[in-house]
Amino acid sequence: MNKILILFAHPLFEKSRVHTALVKSIPASGNITFHDLYEKYPDFNVRIAQEKTLLLEHDIIILQHPFYWYSIPPLLKQWIDLVLEFGWAYGPGGEALRDKIIFNVVSSGGTEEAYSSEGRNRFTIRQFLAPIEQTALLCHMNYIAPYVVHGTHLLTPEAIAGQAARYRALLDLLPGTPIDTLKNFDGKYLNELVTK
Repeated sequence: MNKILILFAHPLFEKSRVHTALVKSIPASGNITFHDLYEKYPDFNVRIAQEKTLLLEHDIIILQHPFYWYSIPPLLKQWIDLVLEFGWAYGPGGEALRDKIIFNVVSSGGTEEAYSSEGRNRFTIRQFLAPIEQTALLCHMNYIAPYVVHGTHLLTPEAIAGQAARYRALLDLLPGTPIDTLKNFDGKYLNELVTK
């Protein structure tokens, strides 16, 4: 069974309807570790050795966060800068994370249409996440398509509940899904694994 680490980064979690619902939907499972970076490190003083241990203990790494100015929140960037060290995660001898799966779970106020070559943001979410994908490649990890909740400001409570149910279905599915199956997923969004 795959072990999953959810690295959660939301600077205003208490104000987020969507992430509150997504987090509540995470199943209580010995195969899933939920790790709230802003709760753990309000001073941004990331404990590198502890974070490396967490990474080594898990097969699938999920970066869950709101999409902030076409990127990730600052603490998650700090975490990447400090934890993924040369000689450990990449570079000569940097093999610690080889073959692990990594992907983003992202909420975005913009609609899916806004994130396209014809939309007002001109690029897809996946294109904006290229630095994360390249970081994964450098660290010998397998980056797969993100799970995206679009149009968060427009979602009704019922729609949010539906998104949370699909996220839970994904988290129920991942522990038993072969890593090779995930590596070969070629859909636009990982949502497709649980969309009926």
